[in-house]
Amino acid sequence: MAENDVAKPVEPPKPVNIGGESFLDRILPHMKQIIIAIAIVAVVLIIIFTVRYIRERGQFAATRKLDAVLEVAREPIRGKDEKPDPKRPSFASPKERAAAVLDAMAKQGTDAAGHAFTGGQLLDAGKTDEAIAEYRKGTADKTIEGVLCREGLGLALEAKAAAEKDAAVRQKALEEALAAFVAEQPDEAGPRRAYALYHQGRIQQLLGKRAEAKALFSKAKDANKGDRELSDLVEKRLAALGAS
Repeated sequence: MAENDVAKPVEPPKPVNIGGESFLDRILPHMKQIIIAIAIVAVVLIIIFTVRYIRERGQFAATRKLDAVLEVAREPIRGKDEKPDPKRPSFASPKERAAAVLDAMAKQGTDAAGHAFTGGQLLDAGKTDEAIAEYRKGTADKTIEGVLCREGLGLALEAKAAAEKDAAVRQKALEEALAAFVAEQPDEAGPRRAYALYHQGRIQQLLGKRAEAKALFSKAKDANKGDRELSDLVEKRLAALGAS
């Protein structure tokens, strides 16, 4: 190296960020969009949980109202000579209890009990036309509710026929009742199939068709799945028809 050559100082190397920009450096330009996205997700979650809360709160309220109605429906019927007990609520007749149940439903503002239950209370209360209208609302239901509504409709139409003095009107009501019982449970393995056949037999008997009635009672007996009450009813009907 020449004497005039002076060694230049070596500059230290500049620090290098290995891997490029830091994570923070990368997200900073997008923070606005990220905050907006988080806010949108938060709003959506709030809406979902609010709707769920309102729905569940409504279900709880409806259940409480229904319980209040069913509490009245569970009260017993007093015996003929039994006096009312202030400590133990009861009713003098099914009609009186049904009227109280309907009153409770009106006060609670609920129809959650279903068409079959409401129709039954109307029928017990002597409001036959209203019961018929209520049962018709549920006859298309594919569940047991529909089966009960069709059965109830037949019973209500039968009750209407029994109250008719005009023979032609009575005949028509009985035929409508028969149609309701025929439609009650067309599935041979379905619930209340035996009851549907039994009711059909009763109406045929009222219409004076004894042979048809006897055949239907026999079918009801075969379709019965151990219901002792129905078995006794069918046997009595068959015995009466066989003895005459």
